[in-house]
Amino acid sequence: MAKVNLTASLRAEYETLFETCRVRDAAFGEVESTVGTILQHKTRYVAAATNSGVPWFFIGAVHSLETGLRFDRHLHNGDPLRARTTHVPAGRPPGEPPFTWEQSAADALALRRLDAATDWSLAGTLYQLEGYNGWGYRLYHAHVLSPYLWAGSEHYRSGKYVADGTWSDTAVSRQIGAAVLLRRLSERGEIAFTDQPLTQTQSTPLICRYATSRPNSQTEREKAENLQTWLNTYSGIFVKPDGWPGKATSEAFKKVSGFYLPGDPRA
Repeated sequence: MAKVNLTASLRAEYETLFETCRVRDAAFGEVESTVGTILQHKTRYVAAATNSGVPWFFIGAVHSLETGLRFDRHLHNGDPLRARTTHVPAGRPPGEPPFTWEQSAADALALRRLDAATDWSLAGTLYQLEGYNGWGYRLYHAHVLSPYLWAGSEHYRSGKYVADGTWSDTAVSRQIGAAVLLRRLSERGEIAFTDQPLTQTQSTPLICRYATSRPNSQTEREKAENLQTWLNTYSGIFVKPDGWPGKATSEAFKKVSGFYLPGDPRA
């Protein structure tokens, strides 16, 4: 398959899609569950990251997409660890099975030449994730954003490969895309991208008060969502625009203004 390069325009595309990524309402529960499981296993991902130089959240996202977060499967493609892989890439890792998940993960990352020297900016991370699954969507079905990245978000509706080389415009990916997982991890303050400094891109927000639960008033929810949308115009800040000006929104506001929201007990 042809190589896709990370050009300036592709970098800008990734950044724009990530900044405008919103989870579909029907998928939010599954996104939260998947992110929660990834965080439960963070210690294992961090250990693999320490040995490889690859960010732990990249490993966690790939683990979700390739194995459904199972530790008895190869990170390469989800084949069982009791034998070398049979699907592409076949015959991995070298050596005698069965393999540990850590052995398989190290081989999968090394096979793709991923290490600390890789570009792990926001765009660079999404580029490596899309490449992990392959460039078929971008090269041959450009009307569909890769579900490997965007399934579960408003950026994706339908269209997928149902088998190697077999395309369907109507099939829908049931997985949660890797970019969607990273966006939610960012919203929860679990990860950050070093190339995303705080820089303002839009005008003044409509301030609202801190709330310990989602406001009952539609007006108050709209004010909160307007604030959250404004906060998201700062690169490096990712807040879920859900109309609830709670802890995450107040912390994001403090990063921008130096103050927590009015009513926040930490103020």
